[in-house]
This record gives sequence, C-alpha cells and structure tokens, in this order.
Amino acid sequence: MPLEPRQPTSSTLSGDQQIDAMERAPAASEPEVGVVVIGRNEGERLMRCLDSVVQADLAVVYVDSGSTDGSLEKARSRGVEVVALDPGNPFTAARARNAGFRRLLQLAPRSGYVQFVDGDCELVEGWLTVARAYLEQRPELACVSGRLRERYPERSVYNRLCDAEWNRPAGETDACGGIAMMRRGVVERLGGFREDMVAGEEPELCLRIRRSGGLIWRLPDPMACHDADMHRFGQWWKRAKRGGFAYAHAVWLQGRRSEREALRRCASAWLWVLGPPLATIGAAFVWGLPALWLLLVYPANVLRLSMRLEGPWRSRFERAAFLVIGRLPEFLGQWQFIAHLRRVAHASASFDYKS
Repeated sequence: MPLEPRQPTSSTLSGDQQIDAMERAPAASEPEVGVVVIGRNEGERLMRCLDSVVQADLAVVYVDSGSTDGSLEKARSRGVEVVALDPGNPFTAARARNAGFRRLLQLAPRSGYVQFVDGDCELVEGWLTVARAYLEQRPELACVSGRLRERYPERSVYNRLCDAEWNRPAGETDACGGIAMMRRGVVERLGGFREDMVAGEEPELCLRIRRSGGLIWRLPDPMACHDADMHRFGQWWKRAKRGGFAYAHAVWLQGRRSEREALRRCASAWLWVLGPPLATIGAAFVWGLPALWLLLVYPANVLRLSMRLEGPWRSRFERAAFLVIGRLPEFLGQWQFIAHLRRVAHASASFDYKS
C-alpha cells in the first residue's frame, strides 16, 4: 500500500522501529534512487532542473502547484510523471513533496532513496551517485545534502545573499534544506513533511529524524545550482517575512524543543526590533534628544557582524547589513503567524508557499 498522508506525531512509531527503517537498504537489483521535483511557474528553470535529473533508469515525479506558464505540458514533454495539486487546498512545499513521494512509491515501490529537488534548482552531474554511495556506506545517516550554489550571484545583492546562505560547513548538521537525498523508509515511517507549514518544513522533519536516532549530514561535494532570480528589495523582504512566519510556527509547534535556529531567530527579531526603540523612548524622558544616540546600536551591530563574517569587505558588509535589516520583516512575519492563530482554531498555516 502506498504511503497514506498523515500529520506526524511523536507517537507514530517507537525509536527502534524508526532506526530500523533507516538501516533498510535496497537490494542490489532494486531501483535505488527516485526523484521528486516541485515547482510553480518556474519557466526555463524547471526545464533545466528536469534535464539534470532525467535518466533512463530513474523514476522522476514532478509536482505542480497551480502553474499558469505551461509547466505541466513542458514537464510531460521531458517524459516525467506529472502530479497537479488540487487548487482547492492551500499550496505548500510540504504538501507538494508528500504528493510526489506518494506517487514515487507507486512508480518505483522498491526504491531505497528519494532525492527532493525544487524546480528552480538543477542537480550537479554525479551528485546522485555520490549521495547514494554515502548513504549506503553510513547506515546511521538518514539524510545527506551537499554544496548548493547560486547560479547568478553577480546579478544582484539578493542573489549574493542567497549564495552566502547556502555556504555551510560540511559534516553533521541539525537540518537540511529542500534539496536533499533521504532514505525512503525514514520519510515513509515518519509521515513525511508537515503540510501545514508555510516554510521551514525541512528543519521540522529533520528534528523528528534526529529524535528518532538518525543523523543529518552535509557533504562537501557540489550538489545543485539554485536560481533565486531576485532583483528587487520587495522579493527579498517577502522571503524574509515568510521566514519569520516559519520560525514562529516551528517554535509554536515544538516550544523549547524547537530547532536552535528557530528559537534564536525569533528571540533576536523581538530583541532588536523592540529593544533599542523602547530604550530610546525611555531614555528620552531623562535625557531628551541626546537619547537618540542609542539608535546607533544598529550601525554598530552591522560593523560588529561585518568583522565576524568571512570574505571580502564588501560581501561581509552586505551580509551584515541585510542580517540587521532582516530582523524587521522576520518580526512582522512572526506577528503574521500570531494573527493567523487568532483567526483560526488550529495551527494550520493556510498560506501559499510561493506567494
């Protein structure tokens, strides 16, 4: 029977059962890797993505979230299996990945590994072989990812910010992004991704993987090329705001057991957005206008972060400045989540993940 969609709970399976699922490897004669691609109105980026994964002996499923640019027809022309999500339910990346995974189990029920890819990425040649081999050699690993690079970092500061964000050290890590290879048994047994999360569904699944005894690993090998295609401040602002929404959702779901990154980003946004202005207003009652000097804490923090980061000075300053500015949209995203909770009686984040 194919995987039935369900919201994961801590009581789904015992830790021993989940670890057993991680240690299951496909027999030598079985199809080893399947690919799930998700996207919406990705245009030529989707074609590059599909061309990077289409192989004669590889099952590939493309899941479309309401595209209007002919993506469905173009994907079918590449010979891949296509799943069109029902627009009657909110689109989320998690919902798309789960739908693709279920269809993949039907097409290649004996596959041992699944590679998830976003439609705006293309896999590096040889990555699937490298990732599968590493998982076969290390049965304690549940998921591996590699180096993700931005396709055109020189075209905008926002693309460069993405490229810097992808550049993380190799080795054991707490979480992966949306482009990663996972053991089929792990995804199946843990119930897949939480479909009510607007973003951050990958760290949430990784948290459950680690609690079940599995490890998340980042390899130094090149994995994929990402095409953010961000050229406007509004695009970056919307992305940062959606991130704040996701961090708040993760903390609401898991409390103090949440990913450290989610807790840190939530606390940092509240501290830096509210702290200096409130302190300045309070000090103004004592010192008057000179209290405005307290607001220099913002440029001082940019300088502090610039000195801690690596790379050329311009790159460090850009990243530091946007880290400081980004706390405001993340703060607003958290408030958006709080307002959402007040509108509904449950925690279902009914937001379009590409909006």
